Amino acid sequence: MTTHTSTVLDLPMPREPGKAGAAASRWEAEHWLIAAIVAMLAALALSFAAKPISRAFAEGDKAPAPQATASFVNAGNVADISVDGKAQILVEGQAAQTQNAAIPALNLPLEHMKAFGIAAARNETYQTALKCMTQAIYYEAAYEPIEGRRAVAQVVLNRMRHPAYPKSVCGVVYQGAERRTGCQFSFTCDGALLRTPATAPWREAQGVARAALAGYVEPAVGTATFYHADYVLPKWAFEFGKITQIGRHIFYRFSGSWGAAGAFTGRYAGAERIPALNFSQLRERALADGLSIDGQAVPAEAFVPGLTVTPDVKDRHAANDVGGRIDMTKTWRPSIPDPVAMGNRFKEAVAVTTPTAPAPARQVAVGEVAGAAAPK
Repeated sequence: MTTHTSTVLDLPMPREPGKAGAAASRWEAEHWLIAAIVAMLAALALSFAAKPISRAFAEGDKAPAPQATASFVNAGNVADISVDGKAQILVEGQAAQTQNAAIPALNLPLEHMKAFGIAAARNETYQTALKCMTQAIYYEAAYEPIEGRRAVAQVVLNRMRHPAYPKSVCGVVYQGAERRTGCQFSFTCDGALLRTPATAPWREAQGVARAALAGYVEPAVGTATFYHADYVLPKWAFEFGKITQIGRHIFYRFSGSWGAAGAFTGRYAGAERIPALNFSQLRERALADGLSIDGQAVPAEAFVPGLTVTPDVKDRHAANDVGGRIDMTKTWRPSIPDPVAMGNRFKEAVAVTTPTAPAPARQVAVGEVAGAAAPK
């Protein structure tokens, strides 16, 4: 018995109508199968994109989250970006708090920084770094929540590891301290260092500093390299990416690749130094700004124009009575006895000036009652 076989694709000779129809059907079936596979692949791709697309449509009516637009190139010299210069402050007080709250957080994932510690450094180096870090935490955030104090320490470490900043803890903390304005941490140039730290908050700040230098990472602020108090609104608040607010401080990062964790490639210098400060100049600044030193408020104008000694409550004059006061060019002041404390002597002095017979009344000067003041 012989079997006749033929291949579907072998078409050297014309086929019979029935066979030709069968071949065409198979050709159509194969193309429909290919089309079905393509459709399935397209549907699968669409399923992955459906959620982002639907979210985009759902949020279409909402105000878009602001994207950080500044980069290291157009942000200028970072050493000049600070909040201690009044020229950089747009708004202060309650208005600043309102506007700061209206700035949405950056719509980017919060990156986690790698641990960095120098606890194994030479003792002298470590102790100096510990002092600078403790100062930053204490003078910047002594009474902030513990998370806020850790966040300040994280900003110091973040800056130290970023290419735009010095490569030591003290270098970061004291950057710009030699200038009247433009210091990166305002306590280094406004005279706050003249104040003796309170024991308990200083000890707590030192504990936070030790943890930071041992490798603790504060995750809440990510790659933040900037912060400011919420009662001021600096110009650069609109240029960088707002991360979060902790206590009274609002934290920001560079935008783009400069704010990404991969940009923090700086290596620790391995040496720490606190620069020599001009404390006389710092005191002058404190006096000019009305800063409190060691619990006593220093008035913005320690000496009233026309006087050479500090006003005193015992001067017995109204606060605005400058014209009637003596110009104490020899630094002495009149000593006028307290009439209440004078007792009998005061009564006797008054009795002497009281007329015994009807006579025109006359005004009695203070000098006649209490005696003339003599210089001391």
